[in-house]
Amino acid sequence: MSASFYKAEGGCLLIMLSWIKSLNKSQKRRIMLVLDAAIVPVALVFAFAVFDLPGGLGSNLYSYLPVLPYMLAAAVGLSFWIGIGDIQVSAFEASAVGLTAVYAALLTGASLIFSDIAGLNLPVGFHMVFGVVFFCLAVASRAVMLQLVLAVYRHSADRCRVLIYGAGTTGAQLVSALRGHETIEPVAFVDDNKGLQGMSVARLPVYTPVRISELVKEKQIDRVLLAVPSLSRPKQAQIARKLEKMGLEVQTLPSFSQLIGEKALVDKLTPVSAQSFLGRAEVDHPLGDARMTYAGKVVLISGAGGSIGSELCRQVLDCKPSKIILFELSELGLYQIDMEMRSIAEQEEIAVDILPVLGTVTDSRQVRKLLTVHGVQVVLHAAAYKHVPLVEANPLTGLVNNVFGTQTLAEQAAKAGVERFILISSDKAVRPANVMGASKRLAEMVVQDLAQRAGSTGTTVFSMVRFGNVLGSSGSVVPLFQEQLSRGGPLTVTDKGVERYFMTVQEAVKLVLQAGAISRGGEVFVLDMGKPVPILQLARQVIESAGYEVRDADNPDGDIEIEITGLRPGEKMTEELTLSDDVIGTVYPKIFSTREEGLSQIEIASALRSLREAFVASDEDRAREVVRRWVEGFHETVALVSAS
Repeated sequence: MSASFYKAEGGCLLIMLSWIKSLNKSQKRRIMLVLDAAIVPVALVFAFAVFDLPGGLGSNLYSYLPVLPYMLAAAVGLSFWIGIGDIQVSAFEASAVGLTAVYAALLTGASLIFSDIAGLNLPVGFHMVFGVVFFCLAVASRAVMLQLVLAVYRHSADRCRVLIYGAGTTGAQLVSALRGHETIEPVAFVDDNKGLQGMSVARLPVYTPVRISELVKEKQIDRVLLAVPSLSRPKQAQIARKLEKMGLEVQTLPSFSQLIGEKALVDKLTPVSAQSFLGRAEVDHPLGDARMTYAGKVVLISGAGGSIGSELCRQVLDCKPSKIILFELSELGLYQIDMEMRSIAEQEEIAVDILPVLGTVTDSRQVRKLLTVHGVQVVLHAAAYKHVPLVEANPLTGLVNNVFGTQTLAEQAAKAGVERFILISSDKAVRPANVMGASKRLAEMVVQDLAQRAGSTGTTVFSMVRFGNVLGSSGSVVPLFQEQLSRGGPLTVTDKGVERYFMTVQEAVKLVLQAGAISRGGEVFVLDMGKPVPILQLARQVIESAGYEVRDADNPDGDIEIEITGLRPGEKMTEELTLSDDVIGTVYPKIFSTREEGLSQIEIASALRSLREAFVASDEDRAREVVRRWVEGFHETVALVSAS
């Protein structure tokens, strides 16, 4: 049949459809009452015809006329009492049929009583035939009405024609459930099982998936329903992606055991502890004496809504400061951490003043007022744009926020007499290959310059803590892998040889707080992050920890593929933690200290001036030149396609 046949909208059908949709519950009940009342005389005629009583059909009908009004009234009254008229046609199943049988039996009794009162002396068998005929006509009329309504919907413009992928038990049960649906029409099956192809399941033909494109055009398919719950989620996702590329809407049906709660809907995507990906034991030393550095103090945390900033908030709260100022640019991030902190403080009965502040570290007037009015004693500066590709694409914004934001907050901290200023830095600041890393190195040099100027007479102790990637933080690789895994893969790795240092956010923050507590001014603290982890190995771990197998040349039937995409602009194969090998141990075994040469006061002033001029002129090339001149080891990498 042609496509126009399936989409035909005849005038009569449209009028009928609009009329059906316009009916309310009361109107539908009246229609059913009229229908049942109309069946009564039809059933009586049939009963008189069957019994062939003396006097003939016409004479007997005429003699029954005085009783007929009472029978019609009884039919209406019993329908109201039993509730037959309230049962929807689409829901007229076994229980409703039983109720109709009771209805017919009561009408049979009414006919017997009314005819005896009228002195008609009709045989009992007549009333029995009347009841049986009435019952059959009542049930049949509703079945006919249902088919008429479905026919109207079937040919309406709103009808959704679906192709079911999977002709097994789930698919067959799905068809049965959809057959009575007003707006969804199952059209056909496709199935990978060659034994089912060419057969008919639930009165629908089964085709090979190769013919999906042809079926879509031929049968005007609107949607594909995946009824293959036995397949793994990645394989279902792969099928769904192929179908979506054809422009089809795809929906996945869970198994019936999942629907009734016997099996979890997502059983293989249970979150895995970040510690399992470290390849070493997690640092679990208590803060110890470092707690006293923050206890009873007014602590400001910039970037409080971020992954690292929010963990700083949690661990500082545990130190019982007198006040925590949550300084954040993102309204949503600030709202979430503020609500969380207040909840924790209430549950653990910690007496602390929590102040959420919406703003940016580049606003010197806001920063100055915040530090002086509240008497801030410790600043933990975690606010930064740290996503390498995004900063690479928006270098001026990244440099202004990371460099001038640090300068503004650090200078105002010195003027306000803040006791400690701790900059959260990154291993990407060491001989950076991207603008983000360069911006963090410039931020370090700004803090180093202030520390040098403060010397031994300054009231503010400036320090920096440098560490690598934090597992589970926003923009990090593990959440990306897990999100790609939930979509069925592939997991993307830029190069087979890429390695990174990793820590959990909890251990990184704990070491940051300890390092800030032992600082004497000007140090760059480096955290012991163990051995670098190959990203390709990490991708395999994520796949296997979720219960899947890697699909590669050695295992072509695996679940998830790992795709090598090539190095991105600004990406290095490996990261470093220090500019020199002159590393000194501290009282904490996982924290090392190094002093690195920065720029002189004149040089840093010149670098910042040139950078500000580039920003005012909105000149990205000029900004990169400033970075290239003043940041040691800066060498931008270009995107490379790795040989697979």
